[in-house]
Amino acid sequence: MSADLAVQTAVRTRLIGSASVTNLVPANHILDRHSRPAPDPSIIIGEGQAIEGDRIDRSDQTVFLDLHIWKKEPSLEGVKAIAGAVRAAINNHGMGTHTVFHIGDCRVTSMRYLRDPDGETSHAVVTVEAMVVEVSP
Repeated sequence: MSADLAVQTAVRTRLIGSASVTNLVPANHILDRHSRPAPDPSIIIGEGQAIEGDRIDRSDQTVFLDLHIWKKEPSLEGVKAIAGAVRAAINNHGMGTHTVFHIGDCRVTSMRYLRDPDGETSHAVVTVEAMVVEVSP
C-alpha cells in the first residue's frame, strides 16, 4: 500500500465513523469514484499528491488529499456545514498507524466553496494534509 492510499483509507474511516459527518452525508455516499452526478449529498475522495520528505532514510512523505463535497441546494450553507463537520472529524485527532505507515499531524489546510455551473448544486473542496512515516518495510 502507498502512503497516499493509507491516508485516503484513514480519512474515509474517520469520516464514516463520525456521527457529525454521517448525520449530514450518509456513510455510503462517502466514496472514491469518477462519474457524475455524485450522490446527493456526497463526499467524493478526489485528487491527491505525495511529496517526499527530508529524512535521510526516505521514510517520510507529506500527503495532500482533496475531498469534494456535493449537495443540491440554493446556497452554499449545506456544503459549508458538511465541510465544518469534516474539519472537526479530522483535525486534532491522530490517525494512528495503518498497515506499514504512521499517519501524524493530519489536518484540514483549506476549504473552498463553489457554485456549480448547473445552477442547482453547491460544491466544496476540502484539502487534507498529513505527515506520513513508513514504520516497517
